[in-house]
Amino acid sequence: MLLPAKEDPAKWTLARQIGVEYAITKASTELSGLPDPSHFQSLQTIKNAFNKAGFTLYGLEGDQFDMSSIKLGRTDRNAVIEKYHQMLRNMGKLEIPLLCYNFMASIGWFRTRVDIKERGGALVSGFYNDDVGNEFLDPDDCVSENKLWENLFYFLDAVLPVAQEAGVTMALHPDDPPVSPLKGVGRILTSPEAFEKVYERHPAKHNAITFCQATFGLMTTDIAALAAKWLKEDRIAFLHLRDVTGDKYNFRETFHDNGPTDMAAMMLLYCKHGFKGPVRPDHAPAMYGERQVDFKGSTSVGYGVSGKIFAIGYLKGLYDMANCQLSLDKD
Repeated sequence: MLLPAKEDPAKWTLARQIGVEYAITKASTELSGLPDPSHFQSLQTIKNAFNKAGFTLYGLEGDQFDMSSIKLGRTDRNAVIEKYHQMLRNMGKLEIPLLCYNFMASIGWFRTRVDIKERGGALVSGFYNDDVGNEFLDPDDCVSENKLWENLFYFLDAVLPVAQEAGVTMALHPDDPPVSPLKGVGRILTSPEAFEKVYERHPAKHNAITFCQATFGLMTTDIAALAAKWLKEDRIAFLHLRDVTGDKYNFRETFHDNGPTDMAAMMLLYCKHGFKGPVRPDHAPAMYGERQVDFKGSTSVGYGVSGKIFAIGYLKGLYDMANCQLSLDKD
């Protein structure tokens, strides 16, 4: 479960009560109240707090500090890359083996609406391309797709050797939504072919994929075939399991048991191919008593605890079903 880096009594306690033993966190200063994780003591403090509460901190997710210089290719990017190196070394020393990262410049994962009513009046977010209209970011915050590819490879050439040395797997998350441009900003990780291009540059186990099932599902009509291919190649290090209804230009989130994807078949597929990495439910609806006022990125929407409790219970049930089915098939 993605849990706050600063202890949240409700979320941390409820997570333990529903059987969560492994935590993923975003350790940026604005969320932790500490210096960013390029500072060893900060990351050690966060890990120790999770350990004391009964969790193993398995990985970090998202931009742990301002990555705009790297993503936009600004003149000070080498200093920020060195900061990234130090974070990777700290993760290695503290035995935090996974880093889920993205290369969405200026705009992270993005939604245009947060008040869409789902089953029973639960609230979900959605992306509708027409809502964006003619909104554009400042030209200084925009970047072309070609330049973004250059910047991504410059970054990976610099950090992947350090990640390998530190024993940290870097798992690349797709662009969400997988459309380009968005508000004048190019986006490149919008197709399975883009991930093949990244792997061709660095065909190594520590250069892996965060398989965000819903986002990749918006890119292809056969999500099972794509997952099976990358599982066979041992390239998936992290699973984000959720579902959406619609296409990449117009979609909304939904409950894990209420979307178009055959979630049971997908869980059986992951188990059949022996996936051993972490799984988390990603976004979930806001349920009774929870509010979604506006979209501010990061964990402002889709991270209420009630929806997560339902999602994790559902996924645990699917996991038990899949293993039971595999045992019957073996017999």
